[in-house]
Amino acid sequence: MDRTVAACQVEVADLDPDANVARVADRLAGLPDAVDVALFPELGLTGFVPDDRAREAALRLDGPVLDRVREHAAATDTAVVVGFAEERDGAYHNTAAYVAPDGETTPYRKRHLWGGESAVFEPGEEYVVVETPAGPTGLVTCYDLNSARDSVAFLDRGVEALFVVGAWPATHAPNWKLLVRARALDGVRWVVACGRTGRKEVPDARVAEYAGRSLVARPDGVVAAELAHAPDDLVATLDRDVLAAQRDLVGVEVPGSVPEG
Repeated sequence: MDRTVAACQVEVADLDPDANVARVADRLAGLPDAVDVALFPELGLTGFVPDDRAREAALRLDGPVLDRVREHAAATDTAVVVGFAEERDGAYHNTAAYVAPDGETTPYRKRHLWGGESAVFEPGEEYVVVETPAGPTGLVTCYDLNSARDSVAFLDRGVEALFVVGAWPATHAPNWKLLVRARALDGVRWVVACGRTGRKEVPDARVAEYAGRSLVARPDGVVAAELAHAPDDLVATLDRDVLAAQRDLVGVEVPGSVPEG
């Protein structure tokens, strides 16, 4: 069965989780009923600055802000993928969570940190694959896209889609699109990539302009749909017949590939 996804390209209020979770709620409420999964950007609940303020804004997976995300996922019957600075037993991570409508929450902790992230966060160690309406799906955060080794690891795990949350700098926007297409092509899978848009302007932190440029890439690496820079929702259907046909064409055999139904 084909499934519909939305990449909700938003601006993020850095260090203001209440404002950000309210924005998530508004976007979810406005999506078409057909949407099964909605993605929001990297660190979309907390934003980020490369100092202790990011830790002060960090959230717990079992805390009240994530509870609100779970409530909105249940109310709209939509799975949500969203990023945030996470505090876990005194350690801090750049985390993306897959929140199912029934409240089950699966975290992925970014493995490949970039720039000032390493001053705040510890890298994760695990690949995370979650069963979604799009089939077995790998969770990926931004700079992780640069790792072809990770892409192979997901292929070995029978992944049929990647959900990517990003906050890609506008100056490097062409690389974002290139890498999303590459990870679709080399894994022969659908890739849904949601980018942050707008600017970061926080006192005593470097101003940053974000690319936006959310997109969906087909299993043959072709861009199926994309956004420019403005805040918007990118809604697309992931056709399982397209996935099956492309895997058959190139002779890909992976565990659990494209089951019936």
